[in-house]
Amino acid sequence: MQTDSRSIRIKGRSFLAVVLTPDLPLDQWLERLDDLAARSAGFFLGRPVVLDVTELQIDRQQLAEFLAHLAQRNVSIMGIEGARHSMIAPGMPPVLKGGRPAGDVDVASVEPVAVAVQPAVPDSGDTQPEPQATVLQAPRSALQSLVINEPVRSGQSIIFTEGDVTIVGSVASGAEVIAGGSVHVYGTLRGRAMAGSVGNSQARIFCRKLEAELIAIDGIYKMAEDLPTDLLGQPVQVWLEGDAIVAGKVN
Repeated sequence: MQTDSRSIRIKGRSFLAVVLTPDLPLDQWLERLDDLAARSAGFFLGRPVVLDVTELQIDRQQLAEFLAHLAQRNVSIMGIEGARHSMIAPGMPPVLKGGRPAGDVDVASVEPVAVAVQPAVPDSGDTQPEPQATVLQAPRSALQSLVINEPVRSGQSIIFTEGDVTIVGSVASGAEVIAGGSVHVYGTLRGRAMAGSVGNSQARIFCRKLEAELIAIDGIYKMAEDLPTDLLGQPVQVWLEGDAIVAGKVN
């Protein structure tokens, strides 16, 4: 029997994923996760997620039960970081090592690269084409900011981990902007804005009119309804003080 002499091509590739870092007790952490999912529908839909259990003192059975709870919530775990070998059972997601913030990934091209991908959405029977998510990457040395000269429509994601993102327009409900630096919205922010996504606690969020579904800086999030009501519909800036999100009106 003659085998096929053609080689198998194996490539390395980096993808942007959300990292969840739960804390004990897990049942209370899951309640907070449910609160986030309820108030920001579709946040985890079709999004790759890494589970960081480095600080969790749990065993294999507890990890298996926790993964089952996440699966019931449609949170797709692509890998587990910080797990001891004794914690991993057959069928669990693989253990990941050497994870780095997305902003440290080397990009060979000197020009920004735009990749359009179709987000996963439930089948609602609607025959209209769904909006596409736009992922933009650029080398740190070549580009430190990204300017979008049009509104960000519902269903779109603007992801730029190399620096600031400026939207010359509004961000619709159901859209999201993720920046390694600060986020500037020169219109109404109705969707989700996440600044400092690669570990920048000095990042800020600025918008002309705050109606956001979710705002986050360096992984700490807050829903708009949790902010003072006198800030809703106003020009606002958001920043971190310690582990707390603070917002203030821009005059």
